Amino acid sequence: MRTSTRVLGFVLALVLVLGAGWAAGRWLGPDEESVTAASDHGHEAGAGEAAAGGHGAHGATASAAALGGLQVSEHGHSLTLARSTLPAGRQEVAFTIEGEDGPVTAYDVEHEKELHLVVVRRDLTGFQHVHPTRDADGTWRVDVDLEPGPWRVLADFKPTGGEAHVLGADLFVPGDFEPEPLGEQELAASVDGYDVNLGGSLTAGAATTLTATVSRGGEVVDDLQPYLGATGHLVALRAGDVGYLHVHPEDGAFHTEFPSVGTYRLFLDFKHEGVVRTAAFTVQVDGAGHDHGTHSHENPDENPDENPDENPDENSGGTGSEDGHSHDH
Repeated sequence: MRTSTRVLGFVLALVLVLGAGWAAGRWLGPDEESVTAASDHGHEAGAGEAAAGGHGAHGATASAAALGGLQVSEHGHSLTLARSTLPAGRQEVAFTIEGEDGPVTAYDVEHEKELHLVVVRRDLTGFQHVHPTRDADGTWRVDVDLEPGPWRVLADFKPTGGEAHVLGADLFVPGDFEPEPLGEQELAASVDGYDVNLGGSLTAGAATTLTATVSRGGEVVDDLQPYLGATGHLVALRAGDVGYLHVHPEDGAFHTEFPSVGTYRLFLDFKHEGVVRTAAFTVQVDGAGHDHGTHSHENPDENPDENPDENPDENSGGTGSEDGHSHDH
């Protein structure tokens, strides 16, 4: 091979590597100090309502500093991915939780599982809430669906005899990647013929109560089935750094606290007729009190202040399965 040809090939390869690094750098934010959210095991909600309280619970309301998943290591525990780059498609994500004496192999069961894993692309699409299996040596494994782009892997767990943690690590999937915008606030979602409407207060730094009503064919679904020990699971992810809140039913409502103003993507898991489904919402958390009333698909004309040009059905949730489910825009 001629020297000029070898040099040209090296330059092209370097350009491709630098280009991929630049694209990832736009979406891979720095890790930050965080405190794990904590709240009580939830009680079942009534008549089609799903509600909340987070893993490792010590009260119904998470503190303002409770966003988890912002760092890969804290308090002697680290999330270590076996591979930080994977090809697109159905792939196995393998990882360990490293403690001071090596991989952790003993966990407390929280909401029927030793560990809850959220895998989401950094533009908050491709959301999957799954439950890996653990090898005897402490290695966790689970198959997920990956599209090109930067992803965040969030592990929610409590080592036996230790504190609850939510740790996050970055996963990169090479390929053509165009981030999808979150769009405007949307408090209503449709998934598999179900309409889900979210209502409540969205105020930063204050105790927040949210309600979610599930209906089908205009009738409220009043027989939601327990899933992982609760009638509903709500994961909130902050746009920009993918800060994580996970809350569960408590007296028919979701009780939590948003630590800052900004845009959040909320994913609600609920189970009916043996199938777990995920409804997704985009919310704007305000700095001053503002009550976001329930946004109904069935009665869009009830709110005289609503823009008649808006289409509340544009945003629809994804479908899922008993042990893992995803949602894309």
